[in-house]
Amino acid sequence: MKKIIIKGNKVLSGTINIAGAKNSAVALIPAAILSDEFTSIYNVPNISDKNALINILKELNCQVLEDNNILTINSSKLKNTLIKEELSSKLRASYYFMGALLGKCKHVEICLPGGCNIGARPIDYHLKGFKQLGATIKIEDNKYIIDAKVLKGANIYLDFPSVGATINLMLASIKATGKTIIYNAAKEPEIVNIATFLNNMGAKITGAGTSEITIEGVDYLHKAIVEVIPDRIEAATYIMAGALMGDNLKINGVIKEHMESLLSKLTEMGIEYNIKDFELTISKNDNMKPVSIKSQVFPGFVTDMGQPMSVLLTQCNGVSFFEETIYDNRMGHVKYLNNMGADIKVKENTEIICGKTNLHGCKVIATDLRAGAAMVLAGLVASGTTEISQIEHILRGYENIIEKLNNVGADVKLVEE
Repeated sequence: MKKIIIKGNKVLSGTINIAGAKNSAVALIPAAILSDEFTSIYNVPNISDKNALINILKELNCQVLEDNNILTINSSKLKNTLIKEELSSKLRASYYFMGALLGKCKHVEICLPGGCNIGARPIDYHLKGFKQLGATIKIEDNKYIIDAKVLKGANIYLDFPSVGATINLMLASIKATGKTIIYNAAKEPEIVNIATFLNNMGAKITGAGTSEITIEGVDYLHKAIVEVIPDRIEAATYIMAGALMGDNLKINGVIKEHMESLLSKLTEMGIEYNIKDFELTISKNDNMKPVSIKSQVFPGFVTDMGQPMSVLLTQCNGVSFFEETIYDNRMGHVKYLNNMGADIKVKENTEIICGKTNLHGCKVIATDLRAGAAMVLAGLVASGTTEISQIEHILRGYENIIEKLNNVGADVKLVEE
C-alpha cells in the first residue's frame, strides 16, 4: 500500500511547472483512433489515467509510441473488440471510446466506466445523443452495446452542458452524414482542445467554446498533431498552496482566461498575486477574508477546484460558504479536514467553514482525486506529520506531485508498506 507522508508548515519558494491537462488528455487519447492514419499528442501528463487509456488502445490493436511527453498513436490496424471491465473500470474517461468507436466503426462494446466516487454521473445525455444520431443501444449486465448501420447528423439539445457528453457527441458525429448541431454544449477550454485536434485531422467543427457547436460530417481523417493545454486544475491547486505557504512561489503554465473564476475569488479574499505571460507569482497571506463560492459550469467556479479550496477557506478570518451544485458526493474530504482541526459543517450540499483554524497532521484518506489534493494542501499547512492513504486517486491526476512540491521546499515522501 502506497502512502504520502507530509511534514507540514514548510515555506514554498521556487517554480512549479504545470503539466498538460488531465481532462484534455483523457479525451484526446481516445479521439486519436478516429484518424485513418496516425496522430501525435504533445505535452501528455505522466499520470496513471494515461497508462490506463494506453492499455485500452493496445487492446484495440493500436500501435502506441511514447517519447517523454509525446504519444504517437496509429490506429490503422484497429480491431474493434470488447473493452473489458478490467480496463474500462480504471477511469471514468474510458467512456470516450464509446463516441470514438461509434464514429469510426459504427459499433462499440464497452463495460461500465469507472472513476472517482463523487456521486451520480449518469451517461444518459451521451446515450440520448447517440440515439439521435441513429444508434441503437443495448445494456447487458454491465456492458453497453452501441450499434448503427449509418450515423446521420442531427440537432441535439443537451439538458445540461455536460463536458463528457459534448465531447462524446463530437467524436460520434465526426463521420456522420450531414450536419450535427449540439445545443447547450459545454464551453470548457478542454472542449476547444479536442475540437482543435479533430479539425487538425480534417474534421469540420465550428463553435467549440460556445454553447452551440456545429459538426459537418467528413469521410476521412488524416494524420495530425496537437498539444495538450496546461492543466488549470493542477495550476489552481498549486496557486492555493502558494496562498497558504508560498514565498514568491511561481506557477508556470497559467492561462489567465481559463482561471478567471478562481483569480477573482482570490482577489475577493485579499490575496495578492502577479501574473505575467503564463507565470503567476503568489505568496502566503495571513489575513484572508471569508468568501461565498458556488460551483458552476465554465466559466463559473469549476467543481474540481472546490475541495482544495475548502482547505484555503479554513485559513480565512470568518465564515465562508462553499456550495457544490454539480456532484452529490463531493464532501468526502470534510471528515478528514475536521480531524485535522478544521471547523466545517455540511448542510445539504453546502460547506459552512469557520476560520481561521490551526490544522495539525494526522492520518487521512484520499477519498477521490480532488479530495486527495485537498489532503495534500492540508498537510502542507498543518503542523506535524500528515499521512495520506489511498493515494492512487491523487496519482491519477497529478504528474510528479511529490517531486514538484519537494523542489519548492516541501517535505513530502512516498512510502510503500
